[in-house]
Amino acid sequence: MTTLTLAKALNEGLRKAMEDDPKVLIMGEDVGKLGGVFRVTDGLQKDFGESRVIDTPLAESGIIGTAIGLALRGYRPVCEIQFDGFVFPAADQIITQLAKMPLRSLGKVKLPVVVRIPCGGGIGAVEHHSESPEAYFTHTGGLRVVACSNPVDGYHMVQQAIRSDDPVVFFEPKRRYWDKAEVDKDAAPLPMGRGRVVRPGADVTVLTYGPMVKTCLEAANAVEGERSIEVVDLRSLSPLDTELVFDSVRRTGRCVVAHEAPMYNGLGAEIAARVTEACFYHLESPVLRVGGFSTPYPPSRLEDHYLPDLDRVLDAVDRTFAF
Repeated sequence: MTTLTLAKALNEGLRKAMEDDPKVLIMGEDVGKLGGVFRVTDGLQKDFGESRVIDTPLAESGIIGTAIGLALRGYRPVCEIQFDGFVFPAADQIITQLAKMPLRSLGKVKLPVVVRIPCGGGIGAVEHHSESPEAYFTHTGGLRVVACSNPVDGYHMVQQAIRSDDPVVFFEPKRRYWDKAEVDKDAAPLPMGRGRVVRPGADVTVLTYGPMVKTCLEAANAVEGERSIEVVDLRSLSPLDTELVFDSVRRTGRCVVAHEAPMYNGLGAEIAARVTEACFYHLESPVLRVGGFSTPYPPSRLEDHYLPDLDRVLDAVDRTFAF
C-alpha cells in the first residue's frame, strides 16, 4: 500500500502505462518541462524524453487532431486539456472525428485516444477554468466517458482508459487532486464501465460521480443513525452501469442524483428518466436531482453558493421522504 494524492496517483498510473507500452504518448500544453499545471505529468518528460511527453502549442483543436493522426499510425496518445473550459475549441475534433471515425469504419479503424480533462470548480479559479462539460460528451455516441473521484481509481482507471481501443474522455475532479488515500497498485481494479457502491445504505440511493462523491459521503455520514443513505459512485458516465444503479434503487425505493453541472439538461436528467422507467414500481417517491444552477460558472467568491453542498444533498434526501 502507498499513500498518494489523486494527482500523484494519476502520475504513477501514466508512468506505469508508458513503461508497459512504448506506443503511449502524452501531449498537451506545459505537460513536459513544467509537469502540467496540476503536476499530474511531473517528471515524465525527464524520464521518457521529449518524443513521448510532448509540449504542444496553445491549440486544443490541434492537440486532438494530432492525436487522432498518431492513433491512426498505431500510437496511444493521452491528451491533457489544461482546464475544462478550454476543451470547447477541441470539441469539433472530439465530436466530429474522434467519436465517429471508429463507427464509420465499422470498427476497422481504432482510435485509442484518451482526453484527460480537469473538471469542476472549488479552487477559486478565474473564468473558463471551472466547468462541468460531461453532458456534451455523454451525448455523443462513440465516446467512453469516465470520471474518477479518488486516488485508487485515478491510478487504475487511467491505465484502463489508455489500454482501451475506444476513445475515452477522462474527467479528473480538480478540487480533489490533493486528497490522499492508500493505493494498492497490485489489487485487481473494477472493470472499465462499472460503478461502485462506496457506502451501503437501506433508505435512499444517492447516485453521483467525480467531485461530488466526497460531498455525498459527508452528507451520508452527517445523518448516520437517522437516515441510511447508500452512495453510488457511477465512475462510468457513458456507458452507465445501469445494472448496479437499478439494483440499488430497487432495494432502497428512493433516489437522488447529484452532480456539479447545471441541473437543466444535465446528466442527472437522463439518469432520473432511466431509473423512473426501469424502477417505477419500486419507487416510493419521484427521483430528485441536485446540481449547479443554469448560469455561467460564477466568479470565485460566489462558487460556494453555486456548488451543491452537504445541505443541498440532504435537503433533496429529506424531500424524497416527505413525498
